[in-house]
Amino acid sequence: MASRLAEQTILNQNLQAAMATRSIIDQAVGVVMAQNRCSHDTAFGILRRASQNRNVKLWHVATDIITTVIGAPASPAPTVTR
Repeated sequence: MASRLAEQTILNQNLQAAMATRSIIDQAVGVVMAQNRCSHDTAFGILRRASQNRNVKLWHVATDIITTVIGAPASPAPTVTR
């Protein structure tokens, strides 16, 4: 039972982290869409290629874009608490 509880806790933490980074990535996709007048899929592809070319995580690229546009570090989505 303790093992399953630990697994669920880790899963919960991973899902919350994914939600936070997803928000930043979605914001960056919107910026790329506006700047390039392209579709969501095309904008995401641009971000993905930039991530691969720089050999950094996608959310790092997204954070850099948001920071450049708003002049402040991107803040992740609020975490969900119970």
